[in-house]
Amino acid sequence: MLLGVIADDFTGATDIAGFLQGNGLRTLQLNGVPAADLAVDADAVVISLKSRSCPPEEAVADSLAALDWLRARDCAQFFFKYCSTFDSTAKGNIGPVTDALLDALDEDFTVICPVLPVNGRTIYNGYLFVNDVPLNESGMRNHPVTPMTDANIMRVMEAQSRGRAGNVPSRIMDQGVEAVRDALNALRAGGMRYAVLDALNDRHLEVMGAAVQGMKLVTGGSGLADGMARHWTTGRIDEAGPVRGPTVVISGSCSQMTNAQVAAYRAEAPAIAVDVDRAITGDAVAHADELAQWVLSHQGGLAPLVYATMPPDALKAVQARHGAARASEAIEHLFALLARRLEAGGIVRFIVAGGETSGSVTQALGIPGFAIGPQIAPGVPWVRAVGKPLALALKSGNFGGERFFFDAQSVTEGSK
Repeated sequence: MLLGVIADDFTGATDIAGFLQGNGLRTLQLNGVPAADLAVDADAVVISLKSRSCPPEEAVADSLAALDWLRARDCAQFFFKYCSTFDSTAKGNIGPVTDALLDALDEDFTVICPVLPVNGRTIYNGYLFVNDVPLNESGMRNHPVTPMTDANIMRVMEAQSRGRAGNVPSRIMDQGVEAVRDALNALRAGGMRYAVLDALNDRHLEVMGAAVQGMKLVTGGSGLADGMARHWTTGRIDEAGPVRGPTVVISGSCSQMTNAQVAAYRAEAPAIAVDVDRAITGDAVAHADELAQWVLSHQGGLAPLVYATMPPDALKAVQARHGAARASEAIEHLFALLARRLEAGGIVRFIVAGGETSGSVTQALGIPGFAIGPQIAPGVPWVRAVGKPLALALKSGNFGGERFFFDAQSVTEGSK
């Protein structure tokens, strides 16, 4: 196994798996830490965790368990995958997990690189930009669980970890692989524990991908993995075969892009909003039953949409009434109930927006892993469930264009 990936949420896992598969690596995605006796034959394995916003000690324990499973299979290199907007709280979980993985591998240095230029995520002088806007001025400043208020990745990392962070600037990236390696060695010799890598374009991904070959642990977004994978040569396997049939769109993300996607889709397709107050304080089971009946009665044509997506002002009002954590947990519980009812009712394709929502849906459906299919948008492939005739498109909140929900239905899971 060339690469073992520990991803902190389900959409991030499919994001990186899609790029690895697209570069010709035989890639398998597994949901949760697999059983010790599970046999796999792949160049890369991506383990999906739900560890982005749980308590830090839980995230560390789950990540170390995933690392142990990968190490038992003689994995050559390890990748801690987090979001390209560096989603984290003041206490983690990116810093604590990175430190725990370094300690377990007896390493003292790694790279930090949450970039994906094709989706507008770039780093310049250690500052993270989203579509040319500093992270703290983007829609991420209003994230309900992990609001990002500082674009300086060195500061954010140092605040939640045990070491110091330096920067490899874009002008060094422009000089090529050896210059980047020299800069990494200099930072390490200077006592830095983390090197934040600048990346402004596709060429920078290729340079950094080559520069980190041989590092035991790297951390970052799927852009770094894309650059790394280009330096491995292996045979390409067939993408996930098609699953066709009744479809649903489920949206739990409240990101700026998902709000735009929901608005565009509602204008042309059947859509129903979750009664958020009822999900939190009422009978969630009955509400899930009603939503499932509505979805099943609106098959044919564009897939029906069930959404809890709302603009920032409405979200703040909900959080003021019920508390942010309680509201988020209740809505994800409702979507889990809904997913199980829809599967029982014959739905076989799930298009899901939001990392937490995707994790809830995938876990509720009891899916142990995925075969990776074609990309709908950068970082969002169709995936086919292992052991079940189900297909899913798991979209991170800010990924895709405004017509993503339409685009997903126009891409056949088995198309090349």
